[in-house]
Amino acid sequence: MAEKSYFYGLGRRKSATARVRVMNGKGSITINGKSAETYFADAQMLLKELRKPFEVIENDKYDVTVVVSGGGHAGQVDAIRLGISKGLVAMNEDLKSTLKRADLLGRDPREKERKKFGLKGARKQRQFTKR
Repeated sequence: MAEKSYFYGLGRRKSATARVRVMNGKGSITINGKSAETYFADAQMLLKELRKPFEVIENDKYDVTVVVSGGGHAGQVDAIRLGISKGLVAMNEDLKSTLKRADLLGRDPREKERKKFGLKGARKQRQFTKR
């Protein structure tokens, strides 16, 4: 049986979804066909956050391809980071405890609350008047 060419990880955060492929390589990260530096050109802090799983395992010899949709850049980075971590665990089960200790395998469940019927927003109500 042939060895797998890539390992898959799905990451979600807020309304962002990232489908991540992790494979052996030189350490390049491609997001929606662009390099990570081009895609997140406005925020260098987000790029540092993106590479956290590789810093924790002290090995950055993996190429990452990502298809991400929905949300803003911050939510997308968190989704990609979770997807990378899951892909690394799929590749090597021994990394699971290391990544879990670094809090990289947990999904942040917070979502936007929906607007309710009869209210101005999710919780905001009309102003009370005594009459």
